[in-house]
Amino acid sequence: MKAMILAAGLGTRLKPITDNIPKALVPVGGTPMLEHIILKIKATGFTHIVINIHHFGEQITDFLASKDNFGLTVDISDERDYLLDTGGGIRQAGCFLNGNEPILVHNTDMFTNVDLMAMYRSHINSNAFATLAVSARWNPRQLLFNKEGLLCGWQNLETGAVKAQIPNFDPSNCTAYAFGGIHVISPHIFQLMESWPGKFSIINFYLSVCNQKPIHLYTADDIRLIDTGKPTGIAEAEQWLSPF
Repeated sequence: MKAMILAAGLGTRLKPITDNIPKALVPVGGTPMLEHIILKIKATGFTHIVINIHHFGEQITDFLASKDNFGLTVDISDERDYLLDTGGGIRQAGCFLNGNEPILVHNTDMFTNVDLMAMYRSHINSNAFATLAVSARWNPRQLLFNKEGLLCGWQNLETGAVKAQIPNFDPSNCTAYAFGGIHVISPHIFQLMESWPGKFSIINFYLSVCNQKPIHLYTADDIRLIDTGKPTGIAEAEQWLSPF
């Protein structure tokens, strides 16, 4: 099974720490974020990981070499010349992710109790184009799902802005969730991405195709998603990881 870790971010919310190291190597509880995510993905049963790099990318490749790639097959999707955002990063990594099996995509700065294998199986059983881990937590940017759990729009709760491909779309008919930076994608996604060159957001891509392709939510009552791309998130994750 194949997975991709999005690790090319600039880490601007963690400055000045990220003035000297990439966000992916910022420690959480004494261990780099990237190591936490790799070990969770490995424990789930994934054997091949693609990692994209940009900011201080050579530090990430050196770190992986020092760990013997954690005993996994690891490919590097190099974005050091030009940062491609989440969608563009996934598209560029497609050359490493070819095949017939779904692919797990995981942000390097998301700590979670999501059962990755259960989510992966849910994606397969639902025959989804993509499956997104979400939770009912506060975030100004919310994804909107219909009663069948299918993505149909997006809303910014602070500005009131709405994005949807459906005519006369009414957000009040949907349930709002915050995206957790973890998704399972169909390998067919790369065919539709061919018309999306360069830099683009994966959420904008999903919103553009969700009226044609089934994009499902994945959540649970006890789901926990912690954004460690900001200092408060790191503190919350460290408290969660602590046994005392």
